[in-house]
Amino acid sequence: MKLKLAQRFALVLAAVGILGAGLSGYYAYHASRELLLRAAEERLLTSTRVLMRQVVTALQKGSQDVLLLASHPRTVAALTAATGPERAAAENDIAALFVAMLKTRPDIYQLRLITAAEHGMERIRVDRDEAGLLRVGGDELQEKGHYPYVYETLRMPRGSVFVSNPVINHERGAHAGEDKPSVHLATPIHAANGVPIGLIVLNADLDSVFRMLTSDLPGGIGLYLTNGLGDFLLHPDASQAFAFDRGKRILVQDQFPATARLFDGQTEHVVTTATPDAASVAAFIRQPLNPPQDNESFVLGMSQPTAAVLSDSDALGTAILRIVFAFSVLSLVLATLLARAVTEPLNQMVSAVQRFTAVQERVPLPIDRQDEIGVLARSFDEMQQKIEMQMGTLQAKQRELDHLASHDPLTGLPNRRVFLDRVEHALARAQRTESRVAILFIDLDHFKEINDNLGHAVGDLMLLAVADRLRTTVRAADTVARLGGDEFIILVEDVESLDAVAMVARKIIEALAHPVWYQDQSLAVGASIGIAIFPQDGASTTEVIARADQAMYRAKLAGRNRYCLASEASGDTHTIPLDL
Repeated sequence: MKLKLAQRFALVLAAVGILGAGLSGYYAYHASRELLLRAAEERLLTSTRVLMRQVVTALQKGSQDVLLLASHPRTVAALTAATGPERAAAENDIAALFVAMLKTRPDIYQLRLITAAEHGMERIRVDRDEAGLLRVGGDELQEKGHYPYVYETLRMPRGSVFVSNPVINHERGAHAGEDKPSVHLATPIHAANGVPIGLIVLNADLDSVFRMLTSDLPGGIGLYLTNGLGDFLLHPDASQAFAFDRGKRILVQDQFPATARLFDGQTEHVVTTATPDAASVAAFIRQPLNPPQDNESFVLGMSQPTAAVLSDSDALGTAILRIVFAFSVLSLVLATLLARAVTEPLNQMVSAVQRFTAVQERVPLPIDRQDEIGVLARSFDEMQQKIEMQMGTLQAKQRELDHLASHDPLTGLPNRRVFLDRVEHALARAQRTESRVAILFIDLDHFKEINDNLGHAVGDLMLLAVADRLRTTVRAADTVARLGGDEFIILVEDVESLDAVAMVARKIIEALAHPVWYQDQSLAVGASIGIAIFPQDGASTTEVIARADQAMYRAKLAGRNRYCLASEASGDTHTIPLDL
């Protein structure tokens, strides 16, 4: 039987409607999958960059520590003293400095002063072991001249820092660091004539760096760290890390072939889904070390299962299929009566879906209609709302990652990276306006006893109380940051006089002297504060902070619970009489 024109037109219109709905649903589904994949790649790359900055910051902190120790005048005296008593006194001073640093830096296994003479004999050595800190002496001191971190460091110019390849430490008698993943940081010590006479060596705990990197990662995220050759140092499967120490080679290039471009020098970052099983999205960044080790580097990467990335698209696909099915049924039933009426809103919805998937811009839909077209329009609107909610969730997670990258997770204070950025801006303003800036380096007294005796939960409670008191003590325009452990640092801008800064230090010491009550126990900590003023105590951020750090150690060594100005004589400190 020959169909009438109206019937043919209705069938064509129904077919067009079904085809349009199907194509729109297919396009929206695949576009949403592509959006989710691209968003996951950007999120992973951004997160990898954030974690890479934390790794670089940790290395910079270790480099600053060895440079600080090498620049200490007693270090040179310990290597060049003419008499035995004089040398012994200098060695005792440096050993005390080593102990003080190890107490505040639990991520350091060992500190050593090694002479360039006597085949690289250890002069001063302080180790961490299960019982605490141990100064090694006498016949237990060893010759280390055959180790690369000794002879390569001695070839480096003054102010350079040698960073060894991360390895499992097999050095005999390393106490807590033995058979643990570690890295050596070393800097040479030169005599007045420029000849290298020794070096400072810091043995850092890589496990603490690994814990820092993985502590705040959401579930399902895989984290990878490799050396400059691609050997895994950190892997979600612990058996694949440090395989070269067991005589095997497990390389990131084999598991993620696209990363080969990082090691060829073609690019500094790679984002890929081309894994052997195509089951994950991954991002990797290559970070070279500073001169003179430009040929050395390490690679940090993160991965997320593709199924987890696209899980939301599955629900969206089901919703799209329901919409297409509903529209197909409606098109078949109403096409003969509403051919012309259906064409316009259908085209409007197809255009809306295409615009939304292309530029994420929502346009008005006929959702107020009380017919099937209105049902379809509201379904499309619901789909758009779901996609917007998913994108909002992704953006919220991104903001959370950004906050974690810039703030201390316990106290909510700015972290080292944010603080250094603010100091750089403050110093630039001070240079333009010829004003002064103060840095207050704060180390808590007696915190370790509370943390060790009562547990980390009580220690965290004390840190929160200290952070809250520091916020309320300084001005709103000043910056309070936590460097890690029980170290805090404060940036004070527009300093009018040393008395004004000293008053801030006194207020801080008085505020922290008030006890914190925990389960009917009165817990109290003190504060040792070092103060450095820009520009008189240093011309750069590194110099001013280093001077403040040195002044803090002087205050600590002088008896604690006091402050010390970097510009004062080495024996001058200021105690605060407390009557609480």
